[in-house]
Amino acid sequence: MEANEQTMARLKAGCICKGVKLIRLIEAIENGATTFAQVAAVTGIGDGPCKGKRCEAKVMELLARHRPDLCSSCDRDR
Repeated sequence: MEANEQTMARLKAGCICKGVKLIRLIEAIENGATTFAQVAAVTGIGDGPCKGKRCEAKVMELLARHRPDLCSSCDRDR
């Protein structure tokens, strides 16, 4: 990830409900999380008021971008 991207990820929300920054989602994926459930378990997202409706799409997009080898299996594993 480029320095600019990393700075923006530190500022942008990854999960509005839980107050988790985008960088935490990216780090979870870079550290081996391959499903929404795994990212949620590591970061604490997915159980806020929206129950993952907002952040799930973001996680799927991040998985497709950062783990293209998994793109065909970017299904929600809950």
